[in-house]
Amino acid sequence: MNRHTLSVLVENKPGVLVRIAGLFSRRGFNIDSLAVGPTEHPEISRMTIVVDCADHPLEQVTKQLNKLINVLKIVELEPSASVQRELLLIKVRADLESRSRVLETVTLFRAKVVDVAQDAVTVEATGNRDKLDALVRVLEPFGIKELVQSGMVALGRGGKSITDRALRPVDRAAERGAAGTAQ
Repeated sequence: MNRHTLSVLVENKPGVLVRIAGLFSRRGFNIDSLAVGPTEHPEISRMTIVVDCADHPLEQVTKQLNKLINVLKIVELEPSASVQRELLLIKVRADLESRSRVLETVTLFRAKVVDVAQDAVTVEATGNRDKLDALVRVLEPFGIKELVQSGMVALGRGGKSITDRALRPVDRAAERGAAGTAQ
């Protein structure tokens, strides 16, 4: 599998997610993970997209993304140069007989119990996909009642920020307008 993590800054406007997902779909790319959320600027959202590019070059999709008016900046995040995490919530059977072993497992993975019921516990864990997959495998024998996992979120390591040099939405629109009138 040839997976790439893209950090994409977009205008925080309705319909942007649909346009970007549609672009990936039309080009035959499979989105392995997608997380969208606000940034430190209320008018800008960040999309973290993990895409499988086994059959197509990544350059093709980034060029197409750059053509979308709501896309402000795209950066590929290399695993060694970024912090990448996912969130997992998992509800596990934990009766009186198995509860101590479940809690021991949770502690081993540096996860935490966020809800306790008479016959189950809900566990929250963050980490990379391998860590979360391993936790699920270890908890499976107890009986998984429910599971949900977020998409990956990632930031580049170090002091630089993707938003340091990103154009603000109004600047980007003005730039495109000027380019359109020059032709």
